[in-house]
Parts: sequence; structure tokens; C-alpha cells
Amino acid sequence: MTDVPHIANGVADPIATTRQWVERAVIGLNLCPFAKAVYVKQQVRFVLSDASTPEALLEELAEELVLLRDADPEQVDTTLIIHPDVLTDFLDYNDFLDNADAAVEALDLQGVIQVASFHPDYQFAGTAPDDISNYTNRSPYPTLHLLREASIDRAVEAFPDADVIVERNVKTLDSLGHAGWAKLFGE
Repeated sequence: MTDVPHIANGVADPIATTRQWVERAVIGLNLCPFAKAVYVKQQVRFVLSDASTPEALLEELAEELVLLRDADPEQVDTTLIIHPDVLTDFLDYNDFLDNADAAVEALDLQGVIQVASFHPDYQFAGTAPDDISNYTNRSPYPTLHLLREASIDRAVEAFPDADVIVERNVKTLDSLGHAGWAKLFGE
């Protein structure tokens, strides 16, 4: 695992650990300039999945897609499904993303909701496993991020140079390095 998990009574708290990652990395390093607004408005739904099989996770994903579709965006704008007990292998997780996209399509939600991916071992094609650029998508636990397309469109309108975000993030992490990343989480 990439980060040190929160421990309460000897048990890791995946939601607290994920919140810490959102606060310190995603928002703190400004890896996603759109995250802070929905986070401070408490419009991010954190869901801890108890799925232990990809099939069970796919069922939970479908339920969360419907819930997000039907929720008032002022109450729930985005959802993070944290699933620590399934798809811990990055290649299996990456393969599962085709199933996630198929669920979006089966529920007729293309253009309405999209699924973004985060994983402790995330690795972009063409990079080494320890390349710091991979950390832009490394979360403490495997996580599916459900985003409303309308929110993305509004965010991109407000930030017209959205294409530079990835480039800026790589520069940020290059300057931070592995030691700086570890320091963010008290390692």
C-alpha cells in the first residue's frame, strides 16, 4: 500500500485514510483543481465497499451509479467507492474498468456519469512502477470515482486549460519526489 492507513482500535479505517489522501494530495497538492469546491461543500460521498469479488463490486457500482444519477447534485455531486478487499492487483483492477464502463452503458448513463480510477499501484502505460508520475492516480485503496459529466463540463469551463493539469501534476510530483510524497502522510 502506498500510504500509511489510519488505525483505530488496531483496524485501518479506509474512509479516513482516503479522506486524508483527498485532503493532503488531491486538494493539498492541487492535483485536481475541481475537488476542493465539492469537498468543502460536503458533496463527496465516500462509500466503503464490502465486496470481495469483482461481481459483487460490479453490483455495488451499479447501485451507486443509480444513486448518484437520482441524487440532488447539491447534496451528492461525486462518489468515491473504496474497495479494499477486491481488485487489489492493479492489472485485475485495470481489466475491471471495462466492466465499469459497460455498467455505465447498460444503465444508459453515458454522457451523464463517468468512472475514474485510482489504485495504490496505479501505473500509466510506458512508465516504470516506481515513476513518481504514477502517484497522480495512486490512492490508499482501490477506488472507483463516479463523476457527473455536467460537473466536469462546468469545471472545464471555469478552467479552460484543463489539458495542462496532467502536465502540471507531473511537474509537481517530480519536484516533490518520493520522499516528499511520503512526508505528506507522515511516513
